[in-house]
Amino acid sequence: MSSDLFDLSGEVAIVTGAGRGIGEGIAKVLADYGASVVCAARRTEEIERVASEIVAANGRAIACTADVTNAADLNKLAQSAIDEFGQLDMWVNNAGGSAVQAPLLELDRDEWDNTLSLNLTAVWEATRVAAKHMNGKGRILNISSIAAEDVIEGSGHYAAAKAGVNMITRTFSKELGPGIRVNAIMPGFVPTEIMMTALNITNEQLPMIEKSLNLPSGRLGTPQDLGAAALYLLAPSSEWVTGQVIRISGGM
Repeated sequence: MSSDLFDLSGEVAIVTGAGRGIGEGIAKVLADYGASVVCAARRTEEIERVASEIVAANGRAIACTADVTNAADLNKLAQSAIDEFGQLDMWVNNAGGSAVQAPLLELDRDEWDNTLSLNLTAVWEATRVAAKHMNGKGRILNISSIAAEDVIEGSGHYAAAKAGVNMITRTFSKELGPGIRVNAIMPGFVPTEIMMTALNITNEQLPMIEKSLNLPSGRLGTPQDLGAAALYLLAPSSEWVTGQVIRISGGM
């Protein structure tokens, strides 16, 4: 297989939620394969660390502080990519999550609204901004969750948002094609900080959880696993793939 299938040299990516976890993993993998990366998140110190680590590994990256629920910030983010690197080719909608676990009957209305704003509305708005700045050709990748398909009690609000992400992924692929491809990934159990906080899990519990899940892959996921999947869906290797929502879950 030609290495050109995964070559991102000369291309520019924005990755939201890039300061840790899955977003950090995706940003670093894209940079490893030649992309210039705009690392975006609300926590400036985290994205500055990730960007500096990419640069230290001979990659190209900048940090751009942004709140994805703010439309002005999203436009600023796109313009930062163009000002720094001259273009925008890829946008990864990774920022999201909910640290609240509650039955739907007991869920606070503000938490419902905030969860949909961050996990669904922001993806819709960011995709519109990305398409406007891509000049008719590019790739968009949304990070969904297996919660969009599998019932996880206490996470109904988050699951509803991610189910919405799956559908707007498919819809945008029709509306933006053929120039812009739109796909999504549904991660399984990847023990990131936000997941462990939401599920009230400690590091000491992970071996027991890994054993109880009995995944066909034999282990829990890592941010690098998601980075590799993102690379496939953003690189020339997947030129004929759009409108797809793919489980990356170790067989879960």
